[in-house]
Amino acid sequence: MRTEFKKAALKTAKWFGITLASLLLLLFLLPIIFPGTVAEQIKTFANKKIDGELNFSKSRLSFFNHFPSLTVTLYDFSLKGSAPYKNDTLVAAEEVAFGINLKRLIFDNEVRIDKIFLSESFVNVKINEKGQANYNVYISDSKKAPDTISNTSVKLEKIDISNCHLRYEDKSLKMLVNANGFNYLGKGDLSKSIFDLKSEAEIDSIDFVYDNKSYLLRKKITADLITSINTNSLAFQFQKNDLVVNKLPIKFKGKLNILKSGYAIDFEANSINSNLRDLFTALPPEYVAWLDKTDVKGKIDLKLAFKGNYNAAANQNPTLSFGMKIDEGYIQYNKAPFPASDIRMNFLAVLPSMDTDRLRVRLDSLHFNLGKDALHAYVDISGLSKPRIKASVKAGMDLEKLDQALGLSTIDLKGRLDADVVSNGVYDPDKKTFPVTKGKVLLRNGYLKTSYYPNPITDINLDLNALNTTGSYQSTTVSIKPAAFTFEGKPFSVDASFTDFNDVAYDIKAKGTIDVGRIYKVFSQQGIDVTGFIKADLHLKGKQSYATNGQYAKLDNSGTLLIRNIKATSDQFPKPFRISEGAFTFTREKMNFDKFLANYGQSDFNVNGHLINAINYFFAKNATLHGNFSVKSNLVNVNDFMALAPAEKAQTDPSVKSAEAKNPTQSGVVLLPENLDVSLTANAKQVVYDKLNIQDLNGTVGISKGKFTMKNAGFELIGCRVAIDATYDDVSPVKAGFDVRLRARDFDVKRAYNEIQLFHDLVTAADKAEGIISLDYRLNGTLDGNMSPIYPSLLGEGTLSLRKVKIKGLRMFTVISKKTGSDGVDNPDLTRVDIRTSIKDNVIYVHRTRMGVALFRLRFEGKTNFDGQLNLKMRLGLPPFGVIGIPFTITGTQDNPKIKIFSKKTEETESTDYKGGMIVPNKALKSDLENDSGGKK
Repeated sequence: MRTEFKKAALKTAKWFGITLASLLLLLFLLPIIFPGTVAEQIKTFANKKIDGELNFSKSRLSFFNHFPSLTVTLYDFSLKGSAPYKNDTLVAAEEVAFGINLKRLIFDNEVRIDKIFLSESFVNVKINEKGQANYNVYISDSKKAPDTISNTSVKLEKIDISNCHLRYEDKSLKMLVNANGFNYLGKGDLSKSIFDLKSEAEIDSIDFVYDNKSYLLRKKITADLITSINTNSLAFQFQKNDLVVNKLPIKFKGKLNILKSGYAIDFEANSINSNLRDLFTALPPEYVAWLDKTDVKGKIDLKLAFKGNYNAAANQNPTLSFGMKIDEGYIQYNKAPFPASDIRMNFLAVLPSMDTDRLRVRLDSLHFNLGKDALHAYVDISGLSKPRIKASVKAGMDLEKLDQALGLSTIDLKGRLDADVVSNGVYDPDKKTFPVTKGKVLLRNGYLKTSYYPNPITDINLDLNALNTTGSYQSTTVSIKPAAFTFEGKPFSVDASFTDFNDVAYDIKAKGTIDVGRIYKVFSQQGIDVTGFIKADLHLKGKQSYATNGQYAKLDNSGTLLIRNIKATSDQFPKPFRISEGAFTFTREKMNFDKFLANYGQSDFNVNGHLINAINYFFAKNATLHGNFSVKSNLVNVNDFMALAPAEKAQTDPSVKSAEAKNPTQSGVVLLPENLDVSLTANAKQVVYDKLNIQDLNGTVGISKGKFTMKNAGFELIGCRVAIDATYDDVSPVKAGFDVRLRARDFDVKRAYNEIQLFHDLVTAADKAEGIISLDYRLNGTLDGNMSPIYPSLLGEGTLSLRKVKIKGLRMFTVISKKTGSDGVDNPDLTRVDIRTSIKDNVIYVHRTRMGVALFRLRFEGKTNFDGQLNLKMRLGLPPFGVIGIPFTITGTQDNPKIKIFSKKTEETESTDYKGGMIVPNKALKSDLENDSGGKK
């Protein structure tokens, strides 16, 4: 019996060993037997099924990379995205492995990919403002003919991602997800049209940003999900979805259908009856140290919903809602003597169709106790531009106790705050309605110190009262008696009252000194730099209408406002505006600039003058500011004022992104404000614009309703005095219109050609000329984003007068001389010749002109364009009186003219219409345009 058992055991072990050895041999032999087949079919499959640039350094077939699966591994893998992101990386990885179905490979010689392994990778998903994505790289069978070459197919059962950096940016939703250490395992028969995908995910660090605001920052997430997927309709249904963000548990459910022009979503996430403390673990990392020292208790409910259709073309957007409810909350930092207790809050925000004018924010209740102090609040706001407000706030508390209870790390507060505000109604500036309001805010002995600056703001006192009894502008009253504080030993106070917002009656007193640079540091904000100080001693009293109706005697405005070393920035201008000194005095309707010294970039300004209607300009929404000034300058560099010029800090601070980096091809036009009506007498020693260097500019300049005008101005340019009248109107940051009349007498033509780009382009023949000329020309058109003229937009007319000009080496005259056998025509001396031209649709019309050349009489007319094309008719009158002449035509280009003797037939001149920013080429000018411009057909 023992012998038989022994034989059976040995026989079993023998066959087991043979089987095991065979399997091991198969593991080694299969990659050797099929490497060419697998690699070739994978390559063919990629070429036919992937619409994107795919690269890898080498491949390997093995059982041991992801045992027991047979995998083909691609090393140094990269795949670029689909249009419009064909140049951007979609996936990059050290290794991408495709699991091969072994049965199909051996018996059917078919490479079926049923698993994907991705390790040490970067996945970069992008969606632009129009909803176009970079991940549409797989060509399905419905879009392409059946595969007759390759036996490769994809029927996934498993996706395994390890240590991935995932970046998902959707500009259409203003959403960014950035995940590091992303590990994912998904299982399910992805080959079926409808299947359940079971997923396990773990993210070491994730950031979630919406509309440039961070809601999650460096948070750890674990997830256990079951998602039902319908590939026929691209529908996703979230069945089981359990998340943990740090320690905060979140459940979500819903569905997502990908549509032809967008998507339909019905998504809900919530965390019900969770611990309030766990909420803080999901907040940004700076709260972690605070949480270690803080006793936090209470329950919290969170709800987030995102429902509706998204279609960018049809302007459809889903509705976003968020709710938070806190009960029995308790916060005590570092065993503070007075904790914030009995915290209750019920908050709901709804943004229908992502439309801010329909935003609804409701703080149904907010309450907490602070020892014997307490705060109660109720706020309900609908809409943003014209909000409907219903609010009630009542508070009485010691701010130092609140600071201690909450453990505010970057700010120290002291003082007593009492508030009692009730408001109900609509704020609508167009209809002049204001919520019915009764409110009082009283702050006594306030103290504020931040971590950004060593010294505090002290003696802060505020007594603010607001009253509106009927809901109209007229019944609105606001009084501040006083608002005062002391900073760096310097007190500042403001007493003000405002009544009847239909016609604001104001009484304002301000006295004291503010060090703007230092007080800014108390509230330091990255990317903003402010310096300088303001000293005020002024009293402003009157009504808004007194200035607008000319009742200046009723105004009681007096006092001074001094500013020094101010550095400020504006959204309209890319560089800081610096005021080294400014003295303002107020007398009735005028705000006088007694001494105002400023710099912008390289430009300097010395301003004297006054503003009228400054109070009305401040209070009224569309009021216009009037003024009259005298401006002197040693240098005005217009290039510094370009709307998109690079900011000063962009070259030294990598966090500052200049507009030039966003649009490297355009510097932008000069932008002018719409609500200014200001005239000034200008006197500038030097003005630099593009490559022009203008000297001794003087004249009257005005800015009104966003337009710039210059009248009776003169300046020195290229050695002659130029008179100019001009208008300028910006259309957008990259487009502007202009109209200019130039009169320049007796200037050097060669110098004008070399130094003035527009003259270089308009009078191309000046390259071969020497001597003295004059110009009287009217020109208007459109400037592009580099403040350069768009030539097809130009309309102009004027006269070029030749006083003493010698033309030498101009090919056109050389050919004329050779063709006609006329000596002296090749290098003519021209005296007292007036050439009248006009410009339209990129064509320069040359009106009939007569001149004497040596013993000959030359007459010419016709057309040329800015591309150098010639289309001229000429007549060379023979001596002695030119009665007998030789007609000929000149076509071709200035560098290669084609001259036909005894011919009167010319070619058509190519023109270009400029219509609303669209340049439309025309093969020939229409006859009416020719006649309008003085040409002859």
